[in-house]
Amino acid sequence: MITACAVDDLPPGESVRIDGKPAIAVFNADGEFYAIDDTCSHQDASLSEGWLEGCFVECPLHAALFDLRTGMPTCLPAKKAVRTYPVVVRDGVVYVDTGGREAVA
Repeated sequence: MITACAVDDLPPGESVRIDGKPAIAVFNADGEFYAIDDTCSHQDASLSEGWLEGCFVECPLHAALFDLRTGMPTCLPAKKAVRTYPVVVRDGVVYVDTGGREAVA
């Protein structure tokens, strides 16, 4: 697991990007934390820079909408899902389970 941020550093409606290969976007959707690949599956755009509404993020480039719970796109132009990652909150810190991928400083 890698450390994303402190819970207090990610207020509801905000996101943080974790650099790496691939980069990961972590979102606070009304107190629930989600992590997905940061790059839109339609075109090279950072989803952490998108607009969050409930459990969905809108890509800032072409308005593709992704469900943070499943990674599935809910509208065009995206047709392919983005990867989701389990998130653990422990002792006020948000961690992302990347399945062994190391964080890049």
